[in-house]
Amino acid sequence: MSSPPAVVLLSGGLDSATTFAIARARGFACHALSFRYGQRHVVELSNAAAVARHLGAVDHRVVEIDLRAFGGSALTADLPVPKDRDDAARAEGIPITYVPARNTIFLAYALASAEVLGAADIFLGVNAVDYSGYPDCRPEFVQAFERMANLATRAGVEGRHLTIHAPLVSMTKAEIVARGLELGVDFGMTLSCYDPAPDGASCGRCDACHLRLEGFRQLGRRDPARYQGR
Repeated sequence: MSSPPAVVLLSGGLDSATTFAIARARGFACHALSFRYGQRHVVELSNAAAVARHLGAVDHRVVEIDLRAFGGSALTADLPVPKDRDDAARAEGIPITYVPARNTIFLAYALASAEVLGAADIFLGVNAVDYSGYPDCRPEFVQAFERMANLATRAGVEGRHLTIHAPLVSMTKAEIVARGLELGVDFGMTLSCYDPAPDGASCGRCDACHLRLEGFRQLGRRDPARYQGR
């Protein structure tokens, strides 16, 4: 019996790589979907391609959209990425690295892909515990999108229920790292940094780097990713 297809959003980061490995472990044939959306850390797409190959994606599609047309984020506009913020600073409000409506847009594309593939399952690596305060990383958002997906698609209307899986949503970063290691993820292939060097080395100072490094530290492990000055 063939494995059921699933669309997996794959950025090339730690969380999405672990999510991909979880989907694969659950028996899905995984179709990776990434985006070139005008992000300053576009080098992450090379990492996504490496992860897709490593974890055995059926295919890997990169969709081109341009969120720079709207800006409003340090990831898509000429705004500085916050560095060296402590826990208290990261807990205050929604940071400038939030990209307006990004996960909503990404999931909409994943939904279209799922309909064409005949897939009833979409996976994304959002997290509401060790994260940067993004509103579109919360379980309420995922649940609301799933309800919408089943109202707005031919598949949903015809009775093929679409499920949005967010397996990391309630996990700490350390738990995510541990699960990825159990499933054979090579985290040396991944990139989580918001402001990497041109050669892809992580800055080690942005919020994403701090959260990632702390997850490895809590496990007593060394992060195998490349960092500037290390």
